[in-house]
Amino acid sequence: MFYALLSISIIYALFTLILAISWWRMPVFTVLSPAHLTKHPKISVIIPVRNEEQTLPLLLRDLQQQTYPSIYFEVIVADDSSTDNTLKITQSLIPDMPYALHLLPLANEPTSSPKKRAIRQSISRASGDLIVTTDGDCRVGPKWLETIAVFYLQTGARLISGPISFNRDHSFFGDLQTVESSSLIGAGACTMAMGSPTMCNGANLTYEKRVFEEVGGFDGIDHVASGDDELLMHKVAIRFPNSVKFLKSPDAIVHTAPQPTLKSFYHQRKRWASKWRAYESILPSLLAVFIFASNIALPVAVLSYFFSSLTAYQLIGILALKAVPEWLFLGSVLTFLKKERVISWIPVTQLIYPFYVVFFGLAAQQKGFQWKGRALR
Repeated sequence: MFYALLSISIIYALFTLILAISWWRMPVFTVLSPAHLTKHPKISVIIPVRNEEQTLPLLLRDLQQQTYPSIYFEVIVADDSSTDNTLKITQSLIPDMPYALHLLPLANEPTSSPKKRAIRQSISRASGDLIVTTDGDCRVGPKWLETIAVFYLQTGARLISGPISFNRDHSFFGDLQTVESSSLIGAGACTMAMGSPTMCNGANLTYEKRVFEEVGGFDGIDHVASGDDELLMHKVAIRFPNSVKFLKSPDAIVHTAPQPTLKSFYHQRKRWASKWRAYESILPSLLAVFIFASNIALPVAVLSYFFSSLTAYQLIGILALKAVPEWLFLGSVLTFLKKERVISWIPVTQLIYPFYVVFFGLAAQQKGFQWKGRALR
């Protein structure tokens, strides 16, 4: 038993160290001289919303402050049958915005993937060469679009994944979510740098409109409630190898709020996990299985110790192989995201995460979850 656990732990430690080194080697992108840009790609910002009357106006005001010239971008708010004042408030803000703000009310009809429907219909009306997606409860900095545009022009990327961070939150639950989110952001960024992208987040995603159309958009994946980001990214990566890039820039960070309750967190993570079954690329599936096995090894080691199958030194060794590389990796990502305050929570997360991974790995096998007040399968 010990040698099996040790082997898994060593492989996991090496894998995590490779991620850390990849993150350290990834340069931070900075826009040096935007005034000398000879091209300004037209950008269509797509915001699928449902019942976002409190947060959407803040995002629209953020977009009002963009350093990217307003004549070169438009904003499409796709309202998915909101039952609050989202539609009315958005309509009232249209005359105040320096950019073209379009409101797209969606029909209240059954669909297995409301967000994909909202994005697809928005893209059919978009005039931009670049599609940028975010969520109605997000906040962006003034250089967000400018940084995306310059990065796109300099790299020629077909799909760009941007960093996500949480708004300032001093709750225990929010801090733990911040640490967990940093692991997803960092791992996704590093696998992109290695040429084998696995994860991204639709709250900060950019891709060429023509590439979306060339890969067939969401065809073949529209039956999955989630996956408007990762499943699309996998299609682009297969069709255009080495064209998926991560934008490691503080100016490109999109901020959102952590889930306020355990129930909402459960349904969000279960929705995310539901897309695993739709992966066509074998690498993300293998990675998911490997992470599952690596995390279940820790509670197995603890149980083995209590049943005298492992010595204290052996248990400490297995714990160290998991904890130390994770601390190095997560600490680096959190520092970049300006979340140094929560680095001290990494050990707590490391204790909880193995059980979390096992729980959602099993929960993902069962269909059904809540999203925006709707029951989806």
